[in-house]
Amino acid sequence: MEGCWNSGVANASHGDLTFSIFRNYTVLNIPQKTAIAVLCSLLGVLCALENAIVLFLILSSPRLRRKPSYLFISSLAGADFLASLFFVISFVNFHVFHQEDSRDIFLLKLGGVTMTFTGSVGSLLLTAIDRYLCLRHPAKYKALFTRGRALVMLTAMWTISAVVSYLPLMGWTCCPRLCSELFPLIPNDYLLSWILFIAILFVAIFYTYAYVLWKAHQHTSTLVMYQQKRLAGMSRMRLDVRLAKTLGVVLMVLVLCWLPVLALMVYSLTASLNEHIKKVFAFCSMLCLINSMVNPVIYALRSREIRVSAKNCLTRWKNMLRGTRTDSMEDAQKSSVTETEGETRVT
Repeated sequence: MEGCWNSGVANASHGDLTFSIFRNYTVLNIPQKTAIAVLCSLLGVLCALENAIVLFLILSSPRLRRKPSYLFISSLAGADFLASLFFVISFVNFHVFHQEDSRDIFLLKLGGVTMTFTGSVGSLLLTAIDRYLCLRHPAKYKALFTRGRALVMLTAMWTISAVVSYLPLMGWTCCPRLCSELFPLIPNDYLLSWILFIAILFVAIFYTYAYVLWKAHQHTSTLVMYQQKRLAGMSRMRLDVRLAKTLGVVLMVLVLCWLPVLALMVYSLTASLNEHIKKVFAFCSMLCLINSMVNPVIYALRSREIRVSAKNCLTRWKNMLRGTRTDSMEDAQKSSVTETEGETRVT
């Protein structure tokens, strides 16, 4: 029963787990470990930096942080930022350095990785729902989707993600259950339940975006038809179309990055895995990190309001630097005048 700990280890469950528990999961050779370490380090730094910038631009703008749409985008950026930290540290320590942790510490780290990626998918669902309501009920949107309701939805989403992710730490582990061949201490029935949970989120996102993108197409046609007219609310329609297209691209990237990982997880539930497949899974897992790295790039390229916020921040910083330089020059001039006056008096 792969991934189980024997009675001797179970009696010392609060100490270090023996390497024998993890030996079937650490299958990378030296060149592969080097590649994993380099790729994770580079991707992790870029991912953390990009998402931190997106978070700063949204939270530093009073206008953006009041909008439910950008609250959900900031939640996505926060999830991706945390995922870059939790994933890289845990992944490199496990696959490269073979770090031995206590049972609870290992499950705590694994739960952190699971929670951040689950929160990322959940944030995308909330963003899709936001777009859905905005396009389906444009007149009632502000009344339906207030900032307070958005915060309540975010709190509920993160609570559910945390509970689902930390169920193994709460006791849902293998032994006597059949253990997963991809994750130590994780039973196959929990892995199946998590896959089904993520699948439900994906289905909800697909359903919501099917309507959002169809409505965005209708709005695009309307804009072309009435482009010579100045109709009320037309700027809001343009915003809706831009966001719908942006989030459609995000969804496509999400599927391309997550499909290989989920497919291998499902395959592991139906067949025994050899070392080659486990190595493929280790490298495919970094696609999730790439997804977290690509998301803020898409926002920066397609969101005009975030670009405006970035421009305003740069302008403020330039003015601060100019003000500091001006004050320094004035102080220098005053000091020079004082010294000149002192010399004159002495003379």
